[in-house]
Amino acid sequence: MDRLSNTVRPYAWGSTTAIPALLGTAPTGEPQAEMWMGAHPGAPSRIARPTTTTAAAPATATIPAEHPLTDVIAADPEGELGAATVARFGPRLPFLLKLLAAGSPLSLQVHPDLDQARKGYADEEARGIPIDAPHRTYKDANHKPELICALTPFDGLCGFRRPTEAADAMEALGVDSLKPYVDLLRAHPEEAALREVLTAILGADPAEMADAVAEAAAACERLGGAHAPYARIAHNYPGDPGVLAAMLLNYVQLQPGEALFLGAGVPHAYLDGLGVEIMANSDNVLRCGLTPKHIDVPELLRIVRFEATEPGVLRPEASPSGEERYETPVDEFALSRYTLAPGAAPAELTAPTPQILLCTAGTVRVGELDLTPGQSVYVPAAEAVKAAGSGTLFRATVAARTV
Repeated sequence: MDRLSNTVRPYAWGSTTAIPALLGTAPTGEPQAEMWMGAHPGAPSRIARPTTTTAAAPATATIPAEHPLTDVIAADPEGELGAATVARFGPRLPFLLKLLAAGSPLSLQVHPDLDQARKGYADEEARGIPIDAPHRTYKDANHKPELICALTPFDGLCGFRRPTEAADAMEALGVDSLKPYVDLLRAHPEEAALREVLTAILGADPAEMADAVAEAAAACERLGGAHAPYARIAHNYPGDPGVLAAMLLNYVQLQPGEALFLGAGVPHAYLDGLGVEIMANSDNVLRCGLTPKHIDVPELLRIVRFEATEPGVLRPEASPSGEERYETPVDEFALSRYTLAPGAAPAELTAPTPQILLCTAGTVRVGELDLTPGQSVYVPAAEAVKAAGSGTLFRATVAARTV
């Protein structure tokens, strides 16, 4: 196994304090939004493995050197990932693990399913759109289901609420320019109502919409209560039509240990809090507000699932081994946690799949390595590993049903 050196991404919405507090380091004053653990080409973790010397330098002993995990896996995919994982997902780690620290709302967004991602990526490649172009929608040919597990109280938006509930929330603001949306939400069947209102919000004249958003934000601030989250969103994104789009969604508050699964086509945004996030290894995001970035409205409307849903808050399911699993329908990843106590028998973690183990509390000994909060290790497939100590350990791996 290998201790991971990980990159922290300084996105503007990130908290300046949450990740430093977990790591026990001093804040820099800059946002620290996400710490990536895995083999994503955008910011792969690094590991220090000995490399043997060549005949040209026989006097030199083995030299520990840091290597990107992407390179380590590429050099021996089956040895690192296991034959079954490579056969199912190809020669790459199929998941990405993160610490996510939101200090202000992220963009309102959805992710495509696998078929949509493959077709969208192929289309943009055929049209010669550069992969780093601002108007590029599909960065790869993979889907991006994800799971966020709260380490602190965590706020977010997830899935459409019932159109009548959204209509009530908008009507309570007393903003005349929102009345057409209120009428649409009440006059049509569920799917048509949600589609028509989101289309109207995203297609409206920006200047006129800015005035409506400003009025709505002032009303949310005045009313407070259930409207308070939308006032906070509007404070961070003044004049953004996404503030009104956000009012179509369910507001969710997670307590530590609770999780939220986000499948394809479900609009969502994280608002505040620190959590452990796992996802299929993809960059595909279609934004629908709360961002200065490109919004591909026609493609977005094709991807979004226009149906009211109750946000499914997940709680871990205990097993006799002490592993607490967060059950999802995804093949690329599985997330679980262990709460380890002093003097207890070590937890057996050996698996036929690759693993990333992350400590979030206390001190945990994994093999010969001691982990403190925010530290992590990569374990190749089938490598024997046990964990003991006093603390919390998250385990990210490939879903057992796929191997």
